[in-house]
Amino acid sequence: MPLQNDDIQIKLQAKIFEFALMDLVLQHREAFKPLWTVDSWVKFLIWMSLNCGLPGDRESLEQFAEALGGPLTIRMRQIFFERKLDKYSIRVLADPAEANALLVFTDRDGLLSNDLALKVMQEVGLLQRVVTNMDRWQLLNGVIAIPWQDAETT
Repeated sequence: MPLQNDDIQIKLQAKIFEFALMDLVLQHREAFKPLWTVDSWVKFLIWMSLNCGLPGDRESLEQFAEALGGPLTIRMRQIFFERKLDKYSIRVLADPAEANALLVFTDRDGLLSNDLALKVMQEVGLLQRVVTNMDRWQLLNGVIAIPWQDAETT
């Protein structure tokens, strides 16, 4: 029976960690400007490392990034660059390291329109960072893929 208790404890600890991590990212991601940029992500990681007691020099920051590991970094980055707008039934996935920002419509019965897409991007502060020429957008089964503007502006 102790093995089962250990498994339950490990699963519970993992869920607590995921909850705490999500809350940390969600509570602080808007503070790192400019939003939707690699710079904002790097500032967030530096802030985290400083709050973990590291001195902030390059070597310490590299050790911090290595200690996080790939899976945790990927999960944090997903949370950092995602917004959920329940009132529109839309998820915005806009990691500047990807080729496109994605608007994912989560309500199969609703209609995802270009006007709604523009409204959502304006609301989350993304409109100035993506191509607004709708001829360059791709509509893919409930998803609109919108290219980023030039790399210098993202």
